[in-house]
Amino acid sequence: MHSDPWEVLRSLPMGERVEITAPSGRIWTGTIVPRHELSGARILVLKLETGYNIGVRIEPEARYRRLGPLHSPAPGSSSGGPVPDAPPSGSWVALLTTGGTIASRVDYETGGVRPVKEEREILEFYPEMEATGPVHIIPVFDRLSEDLVPDDWVVLGEKIVDAFRAGARGAVVAHGTDTLGFTAAGLSFLLADLPGPVVLVGAQRSPDRPSSDGAPNLQAAVEVARRAALGEVVVVMHAGPSDDRFAIHRGTWVRKMHSSRRDAFRSRNGPPLGYLEGGDLRLDLEVRPPSKGPARVDGPLDGRAGLLWFYPGLSPQKAAQFAHDLRGIVLAGTGLGHVASSHVPWIREAVGRGVVVAMTTQCLEGMADPYVYATGRELAQAGVVYLGDLLPETAYAKLLWALGRSSHRAEVERLLLTDRAHEFQLRHQDREAP
Repeated sequence: MHSDPWEVLRSLPMGERVEITAPSGRIWTGTIVPRHELSGARILVLKLETGYNIGVRIEPEARYRRLGPLHSPAPGSSSGGPVPDAPPSGSWVALLTTGGTIASRVDYETGGVRPVKEEREILEFYPEMEATGPVHIIPVFDRLSEDLVPDDWVVLGEKIVDAFRAGARGAVVAHGTDTLGFTAAGLSFLLADLPGPVVLVGAQRSPDRPSSDGAPNLQAAVEVARRAALGEVVVVMHAGPSDDRFAIHRGTWVRKMHSSRRDAFRSRNGPPLGYLEGGDLRLDLEVRPPSKGPARVDGPLDGRAGLLWFYPGLSPQKAAQFAHDLRGIVLAGTGLGHVASSHVPWIREAVGRGVVVAMTTQCLEGMADPYVYATGRELAQAGVVYLGDLLPETAYAKLLWALGRSSHRAEVERLLLTDRAHEFQLRHQDREAP
């Protein structure tokens, strides 16, 4: 028998419940979760019944009692062992990890939250993901979402295609929420002939908090990837304060609307495609069905594009300088898609040298329309392409894709105006309350 309780406790499997009595007599009861590599010496990390994670220093005089595993392994679960290299075709879901809060943990020495280094830890934190079948972890990046760039969308797309060709039923991309909408739009245009769903998911709150949404979001995303008859890119996140209702947003319609709420994501100009609620999956709108495949990446992207937000005081000189080395630019205009009339000359000059200039609206609902006011008609006459109800981030992602497809301005403009991933909504419905 070990005389030092630390030697035993540090060797116990993740998910084991223990009771620890400190020399002072204080008792801690919780579930063992992975330590961060920078955690202090002799620190055991426990998830308490309240949902909080704490670090407990195990002194040589401490006593402990094993209470057994928190969860019994689900049928087909691979938690605690190596991920199979080739799970049975059609029976598994690929989970591609990129970093962000959903793949973060607490450093109990500094108190900060850091992305996990060992991606296998996701299954240790969230064993319930495999309750209905195996999940195959595919580490891709270890970055916060603000550090991802469009070229990374291509890498993600290639990994997703590889997963489908290896037999995945669906793919989940764990992603930081801040730029999740950009990546969802980018993948929507890049990926073609999908035989199953591609589900992006994130977490607004880190796993040490009792209000953490990482575990339910991941489980919901995996269920949508496993069960939904979809052949497109979607985002699955909380639909409200409840932990049993999740919205399924089309990847080209979705935007993060709140900095911290768990139900931060909304579909623009209408309700989500559907919901996963209490285990019941329903799709309320027309969706793209699964393709016979094989899945493919329809790239490349051309990064010589920019997104410029118009604001009072933006000088034509600054805007022209911003567009100087670009092949295309998306303007996020006011109202129906307007900028100050003083900007028309530089726009006309840019269009004349072959630059694609497209217009969207900053408004959270509605669409850009050049034919209501004289300003819009003047911009359209200068060569600005109006993109209806596209979100600025969706228009930017589509412009990168269209520029990668053609070197001719007229063809790029045609591609921008052609529906590819159900990005244009023919009808604008009233938003459904969460």
